[in-house]
Amino acid sequence: MIKPLLFSLALFSIGACKGQPSTVEKPSYPVTKSEAAWRKQLTPEQFEVTRKKGTERAFTGAYWDHHETGTYVCICCDHPLFSSATKFESGTGWPSFWQPIKTKNVEEISDNSYGMQRTEVNCSRCGAHLGHVFNDGPKPTGLRYCMNSASLKFVKP
Repeated sequence: MIKPLLFSLALFSIGACKGQPSTVEKPSYPVTKSEAAWRKQLTPEQFEVTRKKGTERAFTGAYWDHHETGTYVCICCDHPLFSSATKFESGTGWPSFWQPIKTKNVEEISDNSYGMQRTEVNCSRCGAHLGHVFNDGPKPTGLRYCMNSASLKFVKP
């Protein structure tokens, strides 16, 4: 008799949580657009990466092996994100930087998807998903901002 009772309690507990409103609110950004407007502005790959938190395949993006001097801005809203002066060869196949231009230009959010504990990096102006930051980068910060080329646009000085 105990097992059916425990099973019933488990079902009740699951059902009690179902349909509860989430207390987690999505952040508000200065630049917002409808999904249709983002789709019109971006390529399918850019949309998948920036608006749906996708990841491009390693060694396929435009900037993983890019060495020109300039600034990497958000593909969605042109917000300045990273300088070529902080770009380094990480060997991962994605453009990597040891720090953003300004820490306030990016937001870092805990990401526990896919059974991993990571820190997601988004554009602070429009919320575009850029990539993730890891603690295995070079000095002086020890950080590796591992970004998707599809989320960036390079601007020469």
